[in-house]
Parts: sequence; structure tokens; C-alpha cells
Amino acid sequence: MIPPHSTEATDDRAQMVADAAVARWESMVDALTPVLGQRGVAALYRRTLNVAGRAHPCLLLAHEDTEPIRFDQLRKALRKQPADQAAAATDASIQTFHELLNNLIGIPLTQRLLGGLWSPIYSGSPVQDRSK
Repeated sequence: MIPPHSTEATDDRAQMVADAAVARWESMVDALTPVLGQRGVAALYRRTLNVAGRAHPCLLLAHEDTEPIRFDQLRKALRKQPADQAAAATDASIQTFHELLNNLIGIPLTQRLLGGLWSPIYSGSPVQDRSK
């Protein structure tokens, strides 16, 4: 067993966070591509990285020019962070993406398309209903 404070344990946790983050992003992209197209989703993802990257600079390293987005750079950037920072960056990026999408297509359609996919997955913060 790996001691919880070892570098290897930290790397394993960061890898788990990165893999879970990429899986979440892939689910959101799959849900949105039929509506926004690959280019639209890619543009929104890039904007998300720029906005959320202000508070979490590792996200600025996750920029990809590919369409569809493969999230290779996101996985790589998150794996280099301590697990708690990778989780915080993931939460911030998902929250930012949701806010940008709300502004683009509206809250009701965002909720219909993404359901619970957007909610922060690591911080335990509650999902807020902003439609009221």
C-alpha cells in the first residue's frame, strides 16, 4: 500500500481526477455536439479554458486546436497538478462552461441538454437552480 503522503499516491489521485474530468467533459461534448456542432462545442470549451484559467492557470495549458476535442492536453495538465488543485480546476472549468452555455442558449435548454452532467464533481458544492 502507498502511504497517503507519498508522491506516488498524489500522482495516482491526480491521475484519477484527470481521468474522471475527461470522462465528464466527453459526456458533455457528446450531449452538446448534435445541437452546437463540433466547432461550436470546441469554441465554447476553449473560451471556458481561457476564463477559468485566470484562477486555475493549469487550464491554460489544456488548449487544443483539434475538432473534435480529444482532451489530451486537459488530461496532461491535470495530471501534473496535486489532486486537490486538479479537482478545483475541474470544478471551475465545468462551472464556467455551464455559465457560458447558459448565456449562449439559455438555462432551460442547458438543463434539458446536460441534466446533471455539469455539476461540480469534486468540491461537493450543491447544484444551484438559477431559473428562479
